[in-house]
Amino acid sequence: MKKQEFIFGIHAVESVLKHSPERILELFLMQGRLDERVAPLIQLAREYGISMPQTSRKVLDEKAGSTQHQGVVARVKPAKALTEHDLDDLLDKQDTPFLLILDGVTDPHNLGACLRNADAAGVHGIIVPKDNSVSLTATVSKVACGAAETVPLFQVTNLARTMRHLQEKGVWIIGTAGEADCDLYQAQLKGPLAIAMGAEGKGLRRLSRECCDTLVSIPMAGSVSSLNVSVATGICLFEAVRQRLG
Repeated sequence: MKKQEFIFGIHAVESVLKHSPERILELFLMQGRLDERVAPLIQLAREYGISMPQTSRKVLDEKAGSTQHQGVVARVKPAKALTEHDLDDLLDKQDTPFLLILDGVTDPHNLGACLRNADAAGVHGIIVPKDNSVSLTATVSKVACGAAETVPLFQVTNLARTMRHLQEKGVWIIGTAGEADCDLYQAQLKGPLAIAMGAEGKGLRRLSRECCDTLVSIPMAGSVSSLNVSVATGICLFEAVRQRLG
């Protein structure tokens, strides 16, 4: 396991400072980037005694592996990886669990956007397969705008087995598919729930589809045949939120 990694972007770094400050080893700031947007980060880092060297844009670009760092890059200890063994703890704490399953999402921008959606919708955790899926990279954290620190991500060895385990625990699993039992707006999305989304273009894998209690589709009026997975996820999550608040 890596002993350190870099995260970048104001929201991503601020979220780690607020939720897991012990992970931050060093905070690199761009020379001349000491404006009001960065000031709260500097204040928090000072409180925790974190070193804050100032450096050039070129050095930050190299550390982040991106130019989209907003003049802020943190060297951090990797977050503890959560697995299927940690899932029961979460289920035991929640009377009405609300989960998101992402099957085969390999694009970091999509995972980051899904994390952001999940945080906004009040999702208790996201489940992804350990293989054939992107993990929590610096790009994921940047796109997630802080949600990578607030929504637990469980990387499981066998997704179908984990889905069956959720069902044994009383969680109803709704999957999205073109050939569905009903459309999203006819589905019952209250109670203990997991929404399973497949990768864009491929959809849910056969075994994952077979482990769902119900398959739903999103009604499409235009000529486009599918939506980006993060957009589709947002639609499904917030229909569930609407029903659960009703």
